[in-house]
Amino acid sequence: MLYLLLKWLHVLAAIVAVGANVTYGIWIGRASRNPEVLPFTLRGIKLIDDRLANPAYGLLLITGLLMAFTAQLPLTTPWLLTALILYGIVLLVGLLGYTPALRRQIQMLDSEGFGSPNYQALARRGTILGISLAVLVVVIVFLMVVKPELWG
Repeated sequence: MLYLLLKWLHVLAAIVAVGANVTYGIWIGRASRNPEVLPFTLRGIKLIDDRLANPAYGLLLITGLLMAFTAQLPLTTPWLLTALILYGIVLLVGLLGYTPALRRQIQMLDSEGFGSPNYQALARRGTILGISLAVLVVVIVFLMVVKPELWG
């Protein structure tokens, strides 16, 4: 029963984390067509990222590790180890790349405006980081669901 409860929490956290992240590009794209709402939109994304998506990603790690220990699944299992390595990369890119870029994008929008080259450069960087993170997360979800035999 413990394993099933952990699995339920794990899936719920994945829905919240990935679901929130999937919407960011849509919100930014729509708001970029109407720049006066862009500051509100970017602050809303930052709030959702900080208070909903990122905590859900933390819960994913905790529940995932607890499920592995409960099921006595070695962390060196190829699909799991690969997913954990990718998770670490996502964590680093998110914390050291995307979050600071979003914060700077908001600051630049406030100080220089939507049309400034500095804001546009930060917006492009945020887009590239966001797409990169999304691709990595999709690969992790694939590994978690399919559990392919990668080697050995």
